[in-house]
Amino acid sequence: MYSEQVLDHFENPRFVGELENATVSVETQNPACGDVLRLSLRIEDGRIAEVRFRAKGCVPSIACGSKLAEMLEGRPLKDLRIQREDLIRELGGLPEASEHASHLAVDAMRMAIAKAK
Repeated sequence: MYSEQVLDHFENPRFVGELENATVSVETQNPACGDVLRLSLRIEDGRIAEVRFRAKGCVPSIACGSKLAEMLEGRPLKDLRIQREDLIRELGGLPEASEHASHLAVDAMRMAIAKAK
């Protein structure tokens, strides 16, 4: 049902935890399913120097948080154009019923970037 990449990011999530001295932290949730994602960024010189996430929810929500964090680390804010489709593609696809997880992750990223500016 889930791709190898989704299962890998679920079983071995990257960048999990709280980030002390974060420049910005945001939390998003999906009221329909109850998934929650917290994203924290430390920004230095216009770049995401460090990123951490915490997620409570389904397999795809945790995988999307992990993959998003991996995609964000080291990236400049001004050129950040990660879309849901990019995240889904990097995870080897998501079942249609699980695409809500990509919305949650990308919404958190957009909130964090807006708050950081």
